[in-house]
Amino acid sequence: MLPTRGRLWPDRPDWSYPSPVTDGHDEPRLTDGVDESRPADGMDEPRAADGDGPRPGDGVDETRSRRRWPLWAALAVVLAMVGCGVPAALLAGLVDRTAERATVGRSATRTPDPATAVARRVGDQLSAQLARQADALLGGDRRGFLAVADPAARADLGRRFAALRALRVAVWRAEPSGLPIPVAGQAGQWRQLVTFRYCFLVPDCAPSPVLIGTRWRETGGAPLLVAVEESRSAQAGVRPWEVSDLVVAVGPRTMVATTPALRGKLPGLLAEAESAAAVADRYAVAGPPPDRYRIFYAGGAEWRRWYGGGRPKWTAGYAITVGGGHHEVVLNADGLTATATGELLRHELTHAASLPARGYPGKQTWWLVEGLAEYAGADGAPVSRYEGLDETGQLVAGGWNGRLDALTPADAAPADRVGGSYGVGYLAVRHLVDRYGEQQVLAFFRAVVHDRRSLDDASGQVLGDPWSALHDECVAYVRATVR
Repeated sequence: MLPTRGRLWPDRPDWSYPSPVTDGHDEPRLTDGVDESRPADGMDEPRAADGDGPRPGDGVDETRSRRRWPLWAALAVVLAMVGCGVPAALLAGLVDRTAERATVGRSATRTPDPATAVARRVGDQLSAQLARQADALLGGDRRGFLAVADPAARADLGRRFAALRALRVAVWRAEPSGLPIPVAGQAGQWRQLVTFRYCFLVPDCAPSPVLIGTRWRETGGAPLLVAVEESRSAQAGVRPWEVSDLVVAVGPRTMVATTPALRGKLPGLLAEAESAAAVADRYAVAGPPPDRYRIFYAGGAEWRRWYGGGRPKWTAGYAITVGGGHHEVVLNADGLTATATGELLRHELTHAASLPARGYPGKQTWWLVEGLAEYAGADGAPVSRYEGLDETGQLVAGGWNGRLDALTPADAAPADRVGGSYGVGYLAVRHLVDRYGEQQVLAFFRAVVHDRRSLDDASGQVLGDPWSALHDECVAYVRATVR
């Protein structure tokens, strides 16, 4: 049986779960050695020989304006020399030579080669088409959204349009990345990388970016969109609205989406999500809570595909960062029971409220991140009612080394080992809350997870006690509770 606990991904160095890699600006970049500037399979672009035109990755061959100060400087010198009585013949020679040098400098200014000029022209046309499509999407104009596309691409684009409108898309900006590249073997076709930035429901949110490849066909007029690739190379993987029909329910604090086959689950899920959001809001440690919690309820096929799939078998849900400071929560419909949904939602929404966009520091703090989410999931219930106590006792009695930083379960770990790890994290955080209070523990969490301070420093400065002693206290509390 799958446990009802969410899963982050601490085994990725300095990243807690799959997420778009950023350089501090929420801008998608390449990961895992995949070069987004290269086309998808079957669309390799030709590479020009050295000196024979633009190469992929060279960017725009910009013509730089050269300074024209030498001529003006010469004229200033001439005026000064006239004032000093210098013969006119000498002055004429000076001006002629200076003007000649300035003319040579201007003629040496580089101009774009023909291939780059064509790519720029096509790029301008694509930008205009993408802008028209964005306006149509935000205006609810399906016909206008599809008008920029080749007829063969309209079925897929129509599904995307419907999914994004169902999600209440409030911001949609298309920003071409670099120049388009000719598609090898397809005369008149071009591939253009585009960063799409989007918000749902809230028009003044910080948009989430996603980098997607698009293909276009020249027509003699405006180019037509012939294909939109999946955002397959970013760590966050493909978004649900890229590949699935969606139905959506919206509340004051949450948005819940699923496939039409699971439409009947939406009313109950939305009610549970709204209750969970009221709890999770209390754990926003570094600013206001999320503008809306985004929740996707995945059937079996969607669970294997959304956001790249590939989760451990015991995962019932996870939170994933998608840029712009936003997290999206995914629940596994096949791994949930009706009684566990509320606890799991409190757990995952607390991740969305409490974690920084860049993830948490790594395995040594897994217990703290998951322990806080489990504490929120328990929602004030007595420790004796925590459902993972038996699994925790098995782990403690079965050879756990007594180190909180050694709790992270492996992907292939059995369910009872996973449940025990979460239980130890919960009990450790519960002990800290009982001793210092929620607000102090949240300040400690912020210092460790957001500010990247060591446990030793954060414990001494925030809690006023050495971490070595507190660690041993937490472990003793865990052992005593499950004895």
